[in-house]
Amino acid sequence: MAARNATAAIVGAGDYIGAAIAKKFAAEGFTVFAGRRNGDKLAPLVKDVESAGGKIFARSLDARKEEEIVAFIGDADHHAPLEVCIFNIGANVNFPITETTERVFRKVWEMACYAGFLTTREAAKAMLARGRGSIFLTGATASLRGGIGFAAFASAKFGLRAVSQAAARELGPKNIHVAHLIVDAGVDTQFVRDRIKAREGEEALANLDPERLMNPDAVAGAYWQLYEQPRSAWSSEMEIRPFGEKW
Repeated sequence: MAARNATAAIVGAGDYIGAAIAKKFAAEGFTVFAGRRNGDKLAPLVKDVESAGGKIFARSLDARKEEEIVAFIGDADHHAPLEVCIFNIGANVNFPITETTERVFRKVWEMACYAGFLTTREAAKAMLARGRGSIFLTGATASLRGGIGFAAFASAKFGLRAVSQAAARELGPKNIHVAHLIVDAGVDTQFVRDRIKAREGEEALANLDPERLMNPDAVAGAYWQLYEQPRSAWSSEMEIRPFGEKW
């Protein structure tokens, strides 16, 4: 692994997709800046990355707060040129429309859309100064269609997709690659497994088809593919799903 004079900032470095992205980019020589709420939860990720010879800085981060995003992106870019910025906050909740409170709707929008705008804006500022960089945003099935109980989540993810499209059109001609990755399937996380158990029962979980859920490492690999795309063939959006997923 050859060290690069470049950083990869991950906003929403959770235990699954975010952690897998951090490990992948660290393994490719980037210095990783990983941010999430309750930054103490990043300790296992830091241990894994450093044990593999990578370099990582962990930060507690509330991406809904402008000043925290400004500081986080600024720190990453100050350490070494910000080459990649990935926004990976989910905010997946499910409530009937009549039970979706104002607080829930606003909080989900702040986490999944507003925070994505702040992240994109600040990363763009840093990258435009050097005329290069990649900004990638994690979407979901809800980015494409609203489902029962997903009024809050889908509206936020629709909005994030719009932010990505607008930024891609504006920043692409300035050599900033902006792309939206639609993860159109359940990802193999404890949260998803708990939902399967609650909805389908213990037996269904015990007999779960290993190909039904997407591996976080595979998602990280898709982000690496986006990063490696030549300028003559940039994707502004990519959809990924297991081969057995209905769509």
